[in-house]
Amino acid sequence: MSTQSGQPGTIFSPALAARFDKLVTLYPVKRSALVPMLLYAQDEVGYLSDPVIAEVAQRIGITELDVRNVISYYSLLRTKPAGKYNVQVCTNISCMLRGGNEILEHCKKKLGIPNKGVTPDGLFSLEEVECIGACSWAPAAQVNYDFHENLTPEKIDGVLAGYKAANRGTGK
Repeated sequence: MSTQSGQPGTIFSPALAARFDKLVTLYPVKRSALVPMLLYAQDEVGYLSDPVIAEVAQRIGITELDVRNVISYYSLLRTKPAGKYNVQVCTNISCMLRGGNEILEHCKKKLGIPNKGVTPDGLFSLEEVECIGACSWAPAAQVNYDFHENLTPEKIDGVLAGYKAANRGTGK
């Protein structure tokens, strides 16, 4: 499989393939581009599938096992499809003390899915995460790249309703 941008064989869009080609030149060691490449790939493809892992490994010149080891370390990287809106509820100490566990349990009931689950319509996925860096505004959650702080069950209901309404507006 050729992975040079503009040539057939890449599973990524031409724009992302070109971005990868440039990204590996920005670091003294190609492997240093691994996490950014995985994040960009996940954003484009939706998750880190076997073909994504294989191509990223080839582009950097490392083994697929090396890539999988990095993926297993970071909770933000996933090897299974997530919902369109990935709800990450923090349950680390600051959030836990201010109701993070209750927010997580409320989301499980509201969405009807367990931790790491995806709603049947594929709209939402839910996961408990260790920390999202919003300790001063606990309890907090992140939906895709949007932060929501000082949560209560009522506030998280409003957040979820907002994403559901936004989805209806897209016709998807």
